[in-house]
Amino acid sequence: MSLIVGFIILLGCQFLGELIVRGFGIPVPGPVMGMVILLIALLINGRVPDGLRKTGQGLLNYLTLLFVPAGVGMMVHFQLIQADFWTIIVTLFVSTAVTLAVTAKVMMWMNQRVGGAEKAK
Repeated sequence: MSLIVGFIILLGCQFLGELIVRGFGIPVPGPVMGMVILLIALLINGRVPDGLRKTGQGLLNYLTLLFVPAGVGMMVHFQLIQADFWTIIVTLFVSTAVTLAVTAKVMMWMNQRVGGAEKAK
């Protein structure tokens, strides 16, 4: 019975996340918002319910199965990937570099804000 309760909690949080995202037009996936809701609920509760813990551990045990469709898709569409291989590689490297640069810039900005707030005290 506790597994059912765990799934109800997970799906309920995902549903609430979808409602909030669609209702307010937030540009974030509904499941991500649902995980934020779950995090807030767990922080308020102070512990993870047994049913949710068992459900989460069960899902994590089979997480690798979720990668099977992606692997099959790569094998099925190998010719397409091969045709655009260098475009894919360059795009991956450029997007990674841009992400690292933006993250570093945001961290520098945040450190300046926090450092300035601490000096003002």
